[in-house]
Amino acid sequence: MSDRDALLQTARDMRAQQRIPDALATLMRLETLYPRFSRLYQERGHCHVLLGNAPAAIEALHEAVRLNPTLPASWDMLEQLYRMVGDSAQAIVAAQQLATLRQLPSEIVIANSLYADGDLGPAEDVIRDYLRRNGGNVGALRLLARICNNRGAAGEAEALLEAVLAQAPDYHAARLDYAMTLLQQQKHLAARQQAEHLLAYEPDNREYLKQYAAACVGLGDYEPLIDLYERLLGGQVQSGAEAADLWLWRAAALKITGRGTEAIADYRAALVAFPGQGVAWFGLANLKTYRFSDEDIAHMRAVEVRPDIQDMDRTYLCFALGKALEDRTDYEGSWSYYSKGNAVRRLTSRYRPEIAAACAGRLKQVFTAEFFAERAGWGFDDAAPIFVLGLPRSGSTLIEQILASHSEVEGTQELIIIGRYIAELCGQDPDCDLPLNPEVLLRLTPGAARALGERFIADTRTYRRLGKPCFIDKMPNNFWHIGLIQLILPRATIIDARREPMACGFSNLKQLFGTINQEFSYDPDHIARHYRTYLDLMQHWDDVLPGRVLRVPYEDVVEDLDGSVHRLLTHCRLPFEPACLTFHETRRSVRTPSSEQVRQPLSREGLDQWQHYAPWLEPLRDALGDALTRYRDQS
Repeated sequence: MSDRDALLQTARDMRAQQRIPDALATLMRLETLYPRFSRLYQERGHCHVLLGNAPAAIEALHEAVRLNPTLPASWDMLEQLYRMVGDSAQAIVAAQQLATLRQLPSEIVIANSLYADGDLGPAEDVIRDYLRRNGGNVGALRLLARICNNRGAAGEAEALLEAVLAQAPDYHAARLDYAMTLLQQQKHLAARQQAEHLLAYEPDNREYLKQYAAACVGLGDYEPLIDLYERLLGGQVQSGAEAADLWLWRAAALKITGRGTEAIADYRAALVAFPGQGVAWFGLANLKTYRFSDEDIAHMRAVEVRPDIQDMDRTYLCFALGKALEDRTDYEGSWSYYSKGNAVRRLTSRYRPEIAAACAGRLKQVFTAEFFAERAGWGFDDAAPIFVLGLPRSGSTLIEQILASHSEVEGTQELIIIGRYIAELCGQDPDCDLPLNPEVLLRLTPGAARALGERFIADTRTYRRLGKPCFIDKMPNNFWHIGLIQLILPRATIIDARREPMACGFSNLKQLFGTINQEFSYDPDHIARHYRTYLDLMQHWDDVLPGRVLRVPYEDVVEDLDGSVHRLLTHCRLPFEPACLTFHETRRSVRTPSSEQVRQPLSREGLDQWQHYAPWLEPLRDALGDALTRYRDQS
């Protein structure tokens, strides 16, 4: 029995012994530990019934059924309590809910109740046993799909929901689950198509609209989101938290599309709707161009020290305060907040530098010069992809912006497609999301390599809306996968964006990453070891694929933009165009932390910014060792 269930049983025993105050105290402790555990509120309702406190019992039971609508005992008590207090309308609602549950097979009710409380294993056992006897029950299949999704088996959930919709195409709740499952697997276009199907039936359904918006975000299609979020804000917003989320999402869309002034207003509106959150403050800081007032800083400081805020809110606030004080040249104060934010974020990090180094070693063993010589001519013959890779905060967004200013090149986003292929083929380390068994690629056939290259071109077509001959995949983590890229797309262009180690390390330490999380970046030692592993692996790619990768140091671009642009375009087999020199004037969506910076002319500020923090960066310098000079040897 878990601690959670043991505490609940203790409260039940106390109630049976008529020790109601003790039972309520135990339930209060249980709520602190497990605030979303529905049965604790049901038990609280029992206690208040014995105390004769109908309003308190109703409040507790309402919370129970809000969290878990499949609690027959709670609905039964609610019906009786409402009749007792003379509220016949609510009594009828409770009675109808109870009647619906009684019409369902008991196994489905039990499994749903277990699922709602997070007991996935027992819920799956119950529902699978039921389905062995009643395999065609679409409600049971949908529940099993939701359980699978929650335990990380999205592929199985997808197959189950496809079976449900084949039997019951008008089962809209299952179709919404299907759309969410597709989105979880980064199948954004298919997810949007499912949302469009649902919206054809209910154009104003808020959940369907939010699902459609999430799919658009995945596709990088931000322009329609601005009006869509405004439409949702004009509807029946359920809470301050929902309003804050909508303002935040709209602000992000405005930022990405280059409408920074409007984004600031929306971040401010989010703070009005839900003042205690940290993400809106971080959103303002992450614009990189916003300057906080004295009042802003005082407010953030007051919220950050509150004991009741969530760790993630504290992290957001620390990174925002770090940026606010950095802009005021209070580097010691700034570092204290960056350091604290990184420390909180590290608590949930799964990154292990030794695992990353071991992965690099396995890749070197598989991808030898002989491996590529034996497979010359493999893959799909398409020169459209341009991979810009390296470490985050190394100038990759700048390179993308320069190239996307060319008439023949389209910028997309940081695509996870190559990483997904690697996970399918080799498995994925649970801590670092890196290839687990790259040796399986030794068994890949010429036909499979070609098919995978064709699949990449097909899968990326969704993100290429301008019809240009070339497109950019700017996922930095693809430096791990250069071997696979060469195998399946031998004519693709590969560019390594590189930055001086101290500047790169500091820039990562001060950046809180979002969707594509870079878990190595919250610890100076982890950053240094990751940087060294990156250098080692890039040296290996140079050794086995000489001349294949163009290395572009960020410092060279800043010091000699004209020369760097010509070098880039020559490597990409593109003619020179002056627009690449005035890249900051190019209007396009940019979704990385550097979005505002690449909309301005180049500045030398980023080259030596880290030196303001030199007294606190000695551990980083020491851990980098010879990487401080070796990073230039490969250029």
